[in-house]
Amino acid sequence: MAYLTLRNINKIYPNGFHAVHDFNLEIEKGEFIVFVGPSGCGKSTTLRMIAGLEDISKGEFLIDGQLANQWGPRQRGISMVFQSYALFPNMTVFDNLAFGLNLQGVDEDEIENRVNKTAKILGLTDYLDRMPRALSGGQRQRVAVGRSIIRKVGVFLMDEPLSNLDAKQRVTMRSEITQIHRETGASTIYVTHDQTEAMTMADRIVVMKAGYVQQVGTPREVYFNPRNVFVAGFIGEPPMNFVRLPVKGGKVSMNGQEMDLRKRLGEKIAKYDGKEVIVGFRPEASVPDNGENGENVYRLYGDVELTEMLGDNANVYMNIGPHRVILKVAPDGIPEMDSVYKFMIPVDKVYLFDAETEMVID
Repeated sequence: MAYLTLRNINKIYPNGFHAVHDFNLEIEKGEFIVFVGPSGCGKSTTLRMIAGLEDISKGEFLIDGQLANQWGPRQRGISMVFQSYALFPNMTVFDNLAFGLNLQGVDEDEIENRVNKTAKILGLTDYLDRMPRALSGGQRQRVAVGRSIIRKVGVFLMDEPLSNLDAKQRVTMRSEITQIHRETGASTIYVTHDQTEAMTMADRIVVMKAGYVQQVGTPREVYFNPRNVFVAGFIGEPPMNFVRLPVKGGKVSMNGQEMDLRKRLGEKIAKYDGKEVIVGFRPEASVPDNGENGENVYRLYGDVELTEMLGDNANVYMNIGPHRVILKVAPDGIPEMDSVYKFMIPVDKVYLFDAETEMVID
């Protein structure tokens, strides 16, 4: 039996706004689950329902097999880290970390032991006597995380805890939070709009859009086997290229350049004859066209509009007739702007989606 079970969870506000629709998920002990999606997709609302900070309009929430819909936040054995640090400005780091333990009536020796142990894990030992205003953003975030993990609860909830940090601090804190999760063995549910955080931290990712779950899977599953156009476009940086094209005789034409989709789908493509499909491929799937014959590639070319040098790779923005695409190329193979660039896409790296439903054609 799963440790946390969300069964047909819905959130409907008094004004009638339906924020979360039929959310279903089972979470095992020790799993690191990431809710990811654009702003307003319902991920933070779902997290707050799990925490007991929002009422569940419909559905069942179970903790270790017991119905917990009516349990208060304290009964649920859950600790939450918010987007804002939410530290007490008039308390030292030590007192901020000890606050929850004092409320629980833990004796002073145990509090001191647990604060020192938590501070050591988070690299805060030298800052215990400081006030929050004397800390950097990353240090304040460590204190917020420490105040959560010190309670030894079974579930950690984190609502975009790194959004206030700069890029370098986010990278450091990502690895620290992942390591803390491993050391504590607790289940962690982490909310973010940053797909990089989701891909690097999660055991499983829940991709949400407009209150609906679009896909649940490992980072590898949602990246290589997206269920629909939204997931394919949301996961990956730069995002997947999409081109809407009509099918004729099992083929599509992109500015006069034919792609025989029977190579990808066999005779399944026949049912789309006369209809449109969405052809997708990731920027990093492209390889330079070396002129060699190849049965398992699609050959394309276009006009280079802009290039971005990123160090270990470069982004190439180009137009194939009216279709704009982005390619990711090696730094020593960057084409000149306004030139014609020829490239190939391996057949097995092309994704096809139904143009009406936007679901993947498998």
